[in-house]
Amino acid sequence: MGIRGRDSCREHFKNLKILPLQSQYMYSLLLFVIDNGDYFKLNSEIQNISTRNKSNLHLPISNLSVYQKVTHYTGIRVFNSLSSQIKELCHNRNHFKCALKKFLYFHSFYNLDEYFSCNKI
Repeated sequence: MGIRGRDSCREHFKNLKILPLQSQYMYSLLLFVIDNGDYFKLNSEIQNISTRNKSNLHLPISNLSVYQKVTHYTGIRVFNSLSSQIKELCHNRNHFKCALKKFLYFHSFYNLDEYFSCNKI
């Protein structure tokens, strides 16, 4: 590819459709959440009030940073930050995987902070 040692690989990852390590982690994490939906509850199951976040997964309250780094907790945070178009596809695994890969290829995230800040815009 002719890349020098200090050059960024982000654009080359996008062109070659290679997911950086953190994007691969998010991909695996979200597939874990989709495949194990029985372990998670929706906000609409916890409270009867109809809110805009009713389709999000319920995030347990935790003050311990150790617990906040666990796969279960991080998976909920990452899933809740997805766009609603991708979340709606969670009932069809193949369509969800395809849309998620397109999203991750396009953005090529290097860390979770980039992902969370991208979705706030």
